[in-house]
Amino acid sequence: MKKLELISKGIENGYILEKYGVHGTEKLNGMPSLSLPLEWKNTPEGTKSYALVMIDHDAIPVTGFTWIHWTAIIPGDLNKLEENASLENKDIIQGVNSWISSMGGLSKADASHFGGPAPPDKEHDYTFTLYALDKELDLENGFYLNELYKAMEGHILDEATIIGKYKNVK
Repeated sequence: MKKLELISKGIENGYILEKYGVHGTEKLNGMPSLSLPLEWKNTPEGTKSYALVMIDHDAIPVTGFTWIHWTAIIPGDLNKLEENASLENKDIIQGVNSWISSMGGLSKADASHFGGPAPPDKEHDYTFTLYALDKELDLENGFYLNELYKAMEGHILDEATIIGKYKNVK
């Protein structure tokens, strides 16, 4: 059986294109808001939904925690998210990102979207993980990452990860 595979045209030569982060022009109250296009293939049989998590472990020395950039629950009949799906695709359910923290200062509603890369100190690695799930999750917009992980327990059929780097200076 082939493994679930995740790809993005928004990552070239290992780097997230500038327009998807702080160097881009699309912002929501100062937060980079243009989400990357993502596609996946080799979906396991029995997949009912997907969960997407985008995080930045390189934020730990700066913030003290892994920065959450995007969490989403995606219907099982999709095999891609178009560019800017976070703001345009009403079929996905999105959790809050770390822009809700005191360091980000956004409301729960504004932070319940893609929050693009904005590394303050150096180049960071951004990890995108897509989980194929054997059930539809009963979470609503504004869920927290820990709630997502608990809801997924015992229901992950397969997962795929890609990493993209983003520079802090132009």
